[in-house]
Amino acid sequence: MTNANFWESVAKIIDNGFIQKDLLKLYNYAQLFSTRHLIYKRFSPVEQHGCSAGGETHVIATLLAAAEVRTDSFYKESIKDFKRECQHAAKQESIIENWSKATGCWIDNTDVFLENQLGEQIAEGGEAHVYDHGPTLIKSIGLDYFIQPILALDRISLHNALFPETRLTVLGFGRDSNGLFKIIVEQPFIEGAHVTDDEIEEFMLKMGFELKNKRNWTYATPLIYLSDMHDENIIRSASGTIFVIDCDIRINTPELHEGGIRELTTDVSFIIGQHTKKAPEQ
Repeated sequence: MTNANFWESVAKIIDNGFIQKDLLKLYNYAQLFSTRHLIYKRFSPVEQHGCSAGGETHVIATLLAAAEVRTDSFYKESIKDFKRECQHAAKQESIIENWSKATGCWIDNTDVFLENQLGEQIAEGGEAHVYDHGPTLIKSIGLDYFIQPILALDRISLHNALFPETRLTVLGFGRDSNGLFKIIVEQPFIEGAHVTDDEIEEFMLKMGFELKNKRNWTYATPLIYLSDMHDENIIRSASGTIFVIDCDIRINTPELHEGGIRELTTDVSFIIGQHTKKAPEQ
């Protein structure tokens, strides 16, 4: 199967309205993705593994969002035109919503549902509402920082690649009481103490990141952009290990003006060998 054939197949699944046989096809694509028989060229191998670590729901949503964003030129054009970016975001939201409803991982009102299931939220950040779930936390994450679902889903993949100890698993999607699109994730709960900005900087330098802007706690390599790396998002456990709980993380493209060298793509390729699965027929 070629790149063009694959995306034509996904587009047909979307146009068909996610009928049962097509849901199985998406599941098969997710399996090929997670076993790296389908190579998603947007990501490095470790980032694709990070996407898989977010769960099957995350992988399929990533592919569905990518079906609406097919070229590098789209990103370069839309980032200069907020209205157009919002239009594309709405299309991605609609596709993921229709699929989620077909598979039962959609929540009509996340505020009411999560409070009924888990009690009152225990924390609220710039984009997330956080609920206690015993050994884990349940988070309802908005698109405030990213606008487009594809970029918010990238963020989860990149987080899982860099910080696997606090990986985010996507449980489903929904809208809050204001009709805003939400990604529902689960994350391990880690008890710890705050760390200082100097300690965070030392930690990031050891990971190969350069401090770019102290005012918004921004770090970057030519490949990855990280911001919001402040003491409310990073903790030290009782054993002294530092854990990154939350941050704004993106593929570092030149458009971010932080020395990025990567370009966004949604191209795929398939590795078909004697001991691998064949790509599903269209």
